[in-house]
Amino acid sequence: MSADQTTLHDWLQLIRSEYEELPDLRLNQSQVESLWGLDAMTAEALLAALVSAGVLKRTRHGAYVRADAG
Repeated sequence: MSADQTTLHDWLQLIRSEYEELPDLRLNQSQVESLWGLDAMTAEALLAALVSAGVLKRTRHGAYVRADAG
């Protein structure tokens, strides 16, 4: 599935699933963009939505981790 064909809901589900499958996953926004071929604005919006939903949290170093990570 290409980035053009993927909906916002699909992206949220995909990223959420990756963090569920890999509990120690730590990615910054640039890594998210590179990993999934997203532009900066889309990656920022997706990450903000996942933080807002309580799925992820942003560390003081700018990494996104699971909200329930210690």
